[in-house]
Amino acid sequence: MAMRSCRYRNAEYSIAYEILNPSLCPTILFLHGWGSNKELMRRAFGKLLPGFRHLYLDLPGFGKSPNEGFLSTADYAGIVGEFLRELEIAPGIIAGHSFGGKVATLLDPDCLVLLSSAGILVPKPLSVRMKIALFKTLKPLGFGKLRGFFASADVQGMNPGMYETFKATVNEEFEGNFSKVHGKALLFWGEKDTATPLWTGERIAELIPDAKLYSMEGDHYFFLDPANAKNIAETIEKGCGGEAGSSGD
Repeated sequence: MAMRSCRYRNAEYSIAYEILNPSLCPTILFLHGWGSNKELMRRAFGKLLPGFRHLYLDLPGFGKSPNEGFLSTADYAGIVGEFLRELEIAPGIIAGHSFGGKVATLLDPDCLVLLSSAGILVPKPLSVRMKIALFKTLKPLGFGKLRGFFASADVQGMNPGMYETFKATVNEEFEGNFSKVHGKALLFWGEKDTATPLWTGERIAELIPDAKLYSMEGDHYFFLDPANAKNIAETIEKGCGGEAGSSGD
């Protein structure tokens, strides 16, 4: 693992990253989802795509990359963009899982790979809506310290800045950003995904002008299945090879 600092909007961010096959070109960048880290993505794809240089990083606030303040999805894309400039790498392919898919979309590579990406608002179950309403009722009465009881597993142990980041990013409307994608897009989805259901992948495929959607057996982390990861890698090689090679880095 290596660390590299980059500057974004007068703030310094230390990014933990790892490069596999450093002498190869083109490059594929992997972006993890909320509450995850680069190790998860490397575990799925580190032994695949042998003809590519792999770049794995921890987004600020996750893994080994610290962050204490509020960041929007656009800020994450800006920080990753500055980080890539620091490394002098311009990946032709960017693969993003869940929240990482939204960041990858804003970076708008030649070939975008979305793995059960977030970005389409999914109605919350009644039990969750009731929990939120109860917390909002109790908070003015001095029960705000009970946030840990009401918060989802995604935010347990977060500092206040990252908690505000989570609340903002999970509720943002993102459809307009998908419709602005310029390059080719390969979408992979778990058929039993409940976090970002398959219908959200179908909606994103409708929004992106040049997109293909592939559904696979599994849940939100379907790509951790070795058979699925292998199929994803082979599809990327066939579907993104030309675009990735044309961008250079």
